[in-house]
Amino acid sequence: MKPRVYVTRKMPASVLSRLCERLDVDIWDVEDEPVPRNVLLKSVAGVEGVLCLLTDRIDEEFLRSAPGVRVVANTAVGYDNIDVAACTRRGVMVTNTPGVLTETTADLAFGLLLATARRIPESEQVLLNGEWKTWSPMFLAGLDVHGATLGIAGLGRIGEAVARRARGFSMRLLYWDKVRKPSVEQSLGVKYRSFDDLLRESDFITVHLPLDAETRGLFGEREFGLMRPAAVLINTARGPIVQMKALYDALVARRIWAAGLDVYDADPVPPDDPVANLDNVVALPHIGSATIATRVKMASMAAENLIAGLSGATPPNLVNGEVG
Repeated sequence: MKPRVYVTRKMPASVLSRLCERLDVDIWDVEDEPVPRNVLLKSVAGVEGVLCLLTDRIDEEFLRSAPGVRVVANTAVGYDNIDVAACTRRGVMVTNTPGVLTETTADLAFGLLLATARRIPESEQVLLNGEWKTWSPMFLAGLDVHGATLGIAGLGRIGEAVARRARGFSMRLLYWDKVRKPSVEQSLGVKYRSFDDLLRESDFITVHLPLDAETRGLFGEREFGLMRPAAVLINTARGPIVQMKALYDALVARRIWAAGLDVYDADPVPPDDPVANLDNVVALPHIGSATIATRVKMASMAAENLIAGLSGATPPNLVNGEVG
């Protein structure tokens, strides 16, 4: 008998076909709508595995509802939606999809930096609204990216990929991370700074940190006060790393110049969100990894993690290795 699994969102046909070959699959297939919590808890009662997204909270309540679950395969690199410690205590394997979205997310981060610096979405709206009357010397003037100083908060895979892109714009590269990386410093020409010095020296700061107890709320009133008045904050990592009220206050008071955001305290952000509606903010709907190729690869990797774990093998991307 095939192991029973629950898939919390509609998957690409090739991935679903692969899952159905090896597993007994039940799926929430309502397009672009997260499975309601009550439906999720009811649906996982007899399953051995679940393939989930960041929108699905895997916690003690979930684990009590799914006493037979052996594998939780997250379709994401991050897994702050999962109580890994609770899963580990119950012997449940947790997996993720690292590496596959590095270059795609770096593309988006740098695109967001350019769009924010050069006021591209704002300029488009001016044209479409019929507000473009004539050429003017300071009309929609933005910031130069070439030659500017880029501060990278978190020099992991994505941070390194952003640094490689920035070299093409002759940017001065600084970084802060919990651990220094001398080999990367040498290969990419990026220089280490303390966190506060990174804030003081950078024209653009791009965030590529994981969300944990140390990074939650890392950017607040004090940190925005250290940044340059013409500085731009880019966040494509996790929303709660930035205190949104403090960011709003800094943007409104023009203590920093602008922000480009792909992540927020919670998804989805309502259309009347105060930060997203500021004229010096470019706000995107969490599309960091949203290319066709990358999303299919992520789903495929999550599926292979799930299949491996339920077949008795160690999943290739096991987060809590002590269980495997």
